[in-house]
Amino acid sequence: MDEEQTLKDLLAIMHENDLDELKIKVGDAIFELVRREPGAPAAAPAAAAAVPAPAGPAAPSASANVKKVTAPLVGVFYRSAAPDAEAFVKEGDRVETGQVLCILEAMKLFNEITSDYSGIVTRIIPENGELVSLGQELFWIEP
Repeated sequence: MDEEQTLKDLLAIMHENDLDELKIKVGDAIFELVRREPGAPAAAPAAAAAVPAPAGPAAPSASANVKKVTAPLVGVFYRSAAPDAEAFVKEGDRVETGQVLCILEAMKLFNEITSDYSGIVTRIIPENGELVSLGQELFWIEP
């Protein structure tokens, strides 16, 4: 069973049993899910589930002035507001501080992720629909 399916199953268990917290070990992975109150900031550490980052191929190295936007919570990464809508941003786009970059869906809540930086989007790391982990790099922005 892959981590994304495990996470979906655990979220379903939490929802069906109205649980506020759930911590479980599956093999070497530890999943810790904590429900956050509506209106709580999306970046609240208690709102995240700890999922081990998958080992992937070596990533391109960032230049020294690249600002990295990371996931403030575990969720499914979406580049647009709807499947048929245009992406919020594309590589090469100029973004401003506070501009929406993507949506992370967690527990049926859609959290808009905004940029903390102004600059040019030089890299979009996750694929649309991919499950991302807390702290995983999402975007590289160069001033």
